[in-house]
Amino acid sequence: MPPSAPLLRVRDLSITHAGATHPSPRSVSVDFAPGEVVLVLGPSGSGKSTLALALNGLIPQSVPATVTGSVEVRGRSTAETPVAALSADVAMVFQDPDAQIVTGTLLDEVAFALENLLLPVDEVLSRSEQALRRVGLWDRRGWNPDRLSGGGRQRLAIACAIAMESPVIVLDEPTANLDAQGIDDVYEALADLVATGDRAIILVEHNLDAAMRFATRAIVLDQQGRLAFDGPVGQVLRENTDELLTMGVWLPAATLAGRMLRERGILPDDAPLPLTPEELAGMVGDPQVDLPHGALSGRSETKRIERAEGESKSSAAIIQARNLTVKRGRAELLHGIDLDIPAGSLTAVVGANGAGKTTLIQALAGVVPPPRGRVVIGDLDPGRASPREIASRIGFVFQNPEHQFIAHTVFDELAHGLRLRRVPDAEIAKRVGEMLRRFGLEHKAEVHPFLLSGGEKRRLSVGTALITRPGVLALDEPTFGQDRARADELLRLLADLRADGTTVLIVTHDLQLVADHATHTVILAEGRVHASGPTAELFAADGLFESAGLRLPALHRALNPRLRGILAEAAG
Repeated sequence: MPPSAPLLRVRDLSITHAGATHPSPRSVSVDFAPGEVVLVLGPSGSGKSTLALALNGLIPQSVPATVTGSVEVRGRSTAETPVAALSADVAMVFQDPDAQIVTGTLLDEVAFALENLLLPVDEVLSRSEQALRRVGLWDRRGWNPDRLSGGGRQRLAIACAIAMESPVIVLDEPTANLDAQGIDDVYEALADLVATGDRAIILVEHNLDAAMRFATRAIVLDQQGRLAFDGPVGQVLRENTDELLTMGVWLPAATLAGRMLRERGILPDDAPLPLTPEELAGMVGDPQVDLPHGALSGRSETKRIERAEGESKSSAAIIQARNLTVKRGRAELLHGIDLDIPAGSLTAVVGANGAGKTTLIQALAGVVPPPRGRVVIGDLDPGRASPREIASRIGFVFQNPEHQFIAHTVFDELAHGLRLRRVPDAEIAKRVGEMLRRFGLEHKAEVHPFLLSGGEKRRLSVGTALITRPGVLALDEPTFGQDRARADELLRLLADLRADGTTVLIVTHDLQLVADHATHTVILAEGRVHASGPTAELFAADGLFESAGLRLPALHRALNPRLRGILAEAAG
């Protein structure tokens, strides 16, 4: 093929999944050329992940769907060329890394595809080592992948794609479960690959802050799955901000902040919107610049006082852990945890990958039965209680929604918990209908849960935990896979639940979310409580997050406190 020819060519592509009423994507035509890093953006359900699966033939060859139009990889049809043959040209990293991990050690996992290509042993080992080093996993090469955290497994899947050295790498939400250092490691490795100019990288991504220094182009699918925008990333994001926000598409935090400062008259209307925190800091001048008189109104000061009062009122503990130690086999994952979760709080559990966040929240919720007498939920010991007793006190949302689906339709999935409690059919229909509307799933009521998009699965998993109205709601990475509109809606819902007395406990990597919404925060490091307390106090402590291997949000680092106060007021 001539050097200027596209690596991938998509023409009039429409894909309709079994049970779906309309295609997503719909009539999409786009080319991907060497040297490009393309962001694929769009609201949840617009067909981003479906498009990604079609680029290497998994749709329609492995995932049944009705497909019209065509996809060609270096001139070969993905409908006619075997997936195994296409995989040498298009490497894929799935949204859920567990869907592609098949071997017993990290080294074997990275080497697996290379061995199938019949490469020489020396080359297999060399490529595998280089890929594992690039994502910081070489020292654990002998581990079983099950020992890794969710973020660790995501890095392993990315290492497998890097080792293939394919001309095209497609990544579906590659950084969703990674801490800040993991994100930097991944993007640094991908940047090295694309720097040669002969590869293309295609990213389905919501975390645009990290991608802004890396992406060259953006394509946007609308709610109907049509191609709405396609062009240089800065042009697409800056010139279509209002339309993208209306569609529910995530934007960089700096872009949203610049838009807010325009509305407050701090930035001129004709100033280009920033894409990075550094651009925003440069636009407002020196980081210590004094802002216009009156810019920080009493309203934000009042909001901070109200928040502090709310934190102080949430003093009684609804969940207590004392000397909680959790083991998996011979490995001790949590070491002597002492912790109180205040009633009525929104408490965030944060920490670097592998710190024990998911293990802790599962132990507190009784999903992984803690040792008897170590955890109390109200007056209930989950180490002694039955699953039904635990479920009546605390609703749980897993990191991977598929792990909790058991029914054949979305309606039945939501109705299951109510039926176990012998709720009357009329009340079930009413409450399920309300939940379907609340989460934008009315048109998917009769669809099998496994046929939903990643974002729709996440919303359904939250709905199943909420519908029985538990007093405590625990969520592991609740905004993963959600478009901006749905994430905002979920956070508003959690705030409403708190107002009604529900205690909310979340695990998240998003420290901006923590700063904006959490009343209390628990910082974990190496299976121990590094710090815990009111969120505002922890963020005010110098070096506290950094000493746990975390990094404060980019805007928090780049902007002075008064400007952050204005942004917090505008956002509120």
